Amino acid sequence: MIPIHGPLVRILASTGFILCATALALSPAGCSRTSRTRDRMSRLPATVLWAWERPENLDFIDPQRVAVAYLDQTLTLAGDRVAVRPRLNPLRVPPGTSLVAVARIEPAPSRPPDLSSKQRAAAVDALVRMARGPSLTAIQIDFDARLSERPFYGQLLRDLRRAVPPSMLVSITALASWCMEDDWIAGLPIDEAVPMLFRMGPAKRMVHIRLRSGRTFRPELCAASAGISTDEPLPALPRLARVYVFHPGPWSPSAYDEVTERLKR
Repeated sequence: MIPIHGPLVRILASTGFILCATALALSPAGCSRTSRTRDRMSRLPATVLWAWERPENLDFIDPQRVAVAYLDQTLTLAGDRVAVRPRLNPLRVPPGTSLVAVARIEPAPSRPPDLSSKQRAAAVDALVRMARGPSLTAIQIDFDARLSERPFYGQLLRDLRRAVPPSMLVSITALASWCMEDDWIAGLPIDEAVPMLFRMGPAKRMVHIRLRSGRTFRPELCAASAGISTDEPLPALPRLARVYVFHPGPWSPSAYDEVTERLKR
């Protein structure tokens, strides 16, 4: 493992500084898993704003109604190693905000990963360290795993579930196709999969037709949440417990108000 060290991100709350770390609660497997998962995920508000790698001041949000999912670190898989790049920009939120730490996983374009058990263990170790931070409601993994990378990713999530406390929520982002006929994520030990309904490329037309027809996503892991972006037309969303919102620029009160009105309509 190649650790790439950098300054710890600091979340600036009105009462002071909080060291930014990542924790995500994964749902325990067992009977009544669907209802148990829904109950666990109810700890998050109905709106979650993604805060990506830039300085963000979200002092204007109501923490009773809005959570923040911030990019905490990026893991680059290269050969048999994992390079960890921490968040370098500050994030400001009101006290009491529900926080979701996000880890982006990417294969190195110049040095394809070997996807070995050693590499998987190094990635899980980085995610577990992220999840030990204070003030976190959940962690989220963002990995657009290719077909050849799915066994590696599935086992990584199983290992992660065993390594973090049972009370931790674990979320993943999901390509829209993973929540339709290609439902390979069914049965993974996670609390939710968030279908990404933007930057969909050729799948966009098929997904929009599905949503307009009133059909929901499957498996059950995909049924409660969706991810949208402020710079794309809003799809015909089904009834959801949570909507994650991406904004291509820094968040502002006006950008937040605009997307809130769109969701109401």
